[in-house]
Amino acid sequence: MKSKFFIILAQVVLFLGIHSSAVMAHCEIPCGIYNDELRVKLIMEHATTIEKSMNQIVQLSGETPINYNQLVRWVTNKEDHANKVQDIVSQYFMTQRIKPEQEKYTEKVTLLHQMLVTAMKCKQTTELSNVEKLRELTDKFSELYFDAAAKEHMKEHKH
Repeated sequence: MKSKFFIILAQVVLFLGIHSSAVMAHCEIPCGIYNDELRVKLIMEHATTIEKSMNQIVQLSGETPINYNQLVRWVTNKEDHANKVQDIVSQYFMTQRIKPEQEKYTEKVTLLHQMLVTAMKCKQTTELSNVEKLRELTDKFSELYFDAAAKEHMKEHKH
């Protein structure tokens, strides 16, 4: 009787292990913690931080005397958040979530690449148009990536 129980238990554990990793395998070690919607919200939050940094850089650059300490801090902040966008795009979406067999693969990868380049331009300049383009590209990617239910959920929880 005990051996039957352990055989059934082993089968259940094996079944759950195989099926849960197939469903949840989106991070390098399938943990089931990360959330696609949250990653998009983080990209948007980083874009807002980049925008604020750009505005501060422009403001501080026009002051006399220039406070170089604060100026460097805002430049560094802008760079850090642009890097975080690039990390989410490349490490999370391109490496782990977008698969060649997916529908509209080429369009998704193209948008993600454009997001990478735009984040790079955010590092290079203080042109707010780059931040706006990053937001637009993120919205386009979301529209292509998420199904109707996820899009509705994101609208309901926008803030």
